[in-house]
Amino acid sequence: MKITAAVVREKGQPFQFEELELQDPREGEVMVKIAASGVCHTDEVAQQQMIPVPLPAVLGHEGCGIVEKVGPGVTEFEPGDHVVFSFGSCGHCDSCLAGKPYACENFNAINFGGVMSDGTRRLSKDGQEVSSFFGQSSFATYSVVHKNSIIRVDKDLELDILGPLGCGIQTGAGAVLNRLKPVAGSSLVVFGCGTVGMSAIMAAHLCPCKNIIAVSGNEESLALARELGATHGINRKTCGDVVAEIKKITGGGADYAIDTSGVPDMVKKALASVKFLGTAVVLGVTGDLTINVQAELMGEGKSLIGIVEGDSNPKLFIPQLISYYKEGRFPFDRLIHVYDFNDINEAFHASHSGKVIKALLKMN
Repeated sequence: MKITAAVVREKGQPFQFEELELQDPREGEVMVKIAASGVCHTDEVAQQQMIPVPLPAVLGHEGCGIVEKVGPGVTEFEPGDHVVFSFGSCGHCDSCLAGKPYACENFNAINFGGVMSDGTRRLSKDGQEVSSFFGQSSFATYSVVHKNSIIRVDKDLELDILGPLGCGIQTGAGAVLNRLKPVAGSSLVVFGCGTVGMSAIMAAHLCPCKNIIAVSGNEESLALARELGATHGINRKTCGDVVAEIKKITGGGADYAIDTSGVPDMVKKALASVKFLGTAVVLGVTGDLTINVQAELMGEGKSLIGIVEGDSNPKLFIPQLISYYKEGRFPFDRLIHVYDFNDINEAFHASHSGKVIKALLKMN
């Protein structure tokens, strides 16, 4: 069928709207009419080819919508279902079978290789194949997604805002709730107050942590972080020594630190800010990083770990986050600024410049 999609054809170029051909869903797949899609930093990373997704490609990986048709072998979804998308996984490797799709052995091929889980493509134009992204390519009016990557949600929920749960929000919240699991009274510091950082802060507030410290260079973001659960805010642009300030607040260092920026210097500060046996987490796409293993890790028994997609099984974790939201305990909707799909390039600019925390593209 004919669809409209925002296509990236060359590294760093703006999105351009094109009419593409979308094939029907194959075995285990579902076709969805897109309602909305979040804009994530990973989309920009792919647009700039820091992750070399084959071009041309249709990006977008925080989609949500309504099931249009189901392919062979799909029994758990039917037309009319409201669904949220998440990352792609193969469903048959050891990690997937163990309920850990975030560690899928085929994760990179499915999510960044430009193909669906069976190694083929569904998008084309004039006979030329177009790459998919995260097994969904939600910057389009319709998408074909594997059943492994979609989660049914209640129809009484505001569907448009749910897409960002599939990546940025579950990454931040999952790092706290699924991996770190801080006990009540713990201290946690978050570097970066974008979608991932704010989600980590809201999750830490659920635990509840005693000290939840937000670090950002934006006073407006710090103010919102406090409203969402942060007990302290540090402006890295005006604070002379961020690490010293964190140690002062916590009485020696935080139990946990999360960097969402991907900036090597911030990662090192996150590691320096945790106490003996503390854990620092890298969530952002990070370039070359050099550390002194003896002095910065082993000398104080610290851990530096990377977490993908919040160690989340989306089929279980996204419904959990929705339950917290319905209870008024996880107000992720406060992060969202809505743009029309036609304004995708403006939305990307606003996200990159920090004018909005989470840009959401709403389809016409």
